[in-house]
Amino acid sequence: MYKAFFKRLLDFFTALTILIIASPIFILAFILLTIANKGKAFFVQARPGKNEKVFKIIKFKTMTDEKDANGELLSDAERLTKVGSMVRKTSLDEIPQLINVLKGDMSLIGPRPLLVQYLPLYNEKQKRRHLVRPGITGWAQVNGRNAISWEKKFDLDVWYVDNCSFILDVKILWLTVMKVIKRDDISSATSATMEFFEGN
Repeated sequence: MYKAFFKRLLDFFTALTILIIASPIFILAFILLTIANKGKAFFVQARPGKNEKVFKIIKFKTMTDEKDANGELLSDAERLTKVGSMVRKTSLDEIPQLINVLKGDMSLIGPRPLLVQYLPLYNEKQKRRHLVRPGITGWAQVNGRNAISWEKKFDLDVWYVDNCSFILDVKILWLTVMKVIKRDDISSATSATMEFFEGN
């Protein structure tokens, strides 16, 4: 009953409440990132959701679009602005995804929505991560986030799908708050963001 009905109801009202309370921070981050990114405060990208239905995820934009002499984007570390770094470390870049939660594209808690081009690369077990709505945070995020391997991350995602409950969601939410306060596992060991998944 929780997974089929109450989870979505709680998602909607919780997201709406957080968005209202956090609106001053939202506006401040919007202004600072608009200046830092020369007019672009938001990052919008296609991501697969529940049952692999593609939607547009909304996040605060923490990196510029600067390119080298050959027209190629600079590395993540080079494009990450000081304001963007602060926003990412405090996880404020995730706030606009509350709009996705209100729309029903996402849940507060679930497997993170990854890139569309990864869809053909999953094995049958890994594909099961799309049986539920993707989340702003999830079981993999509180158990390593960007500091664990893709295989471990997918195992944790599928475990969540099989064990989703109200108690588990409350636990994940609490652990997420602790992670944000401690600023744990923001980056992988070799990159400012997680390396691309290249298949099994």
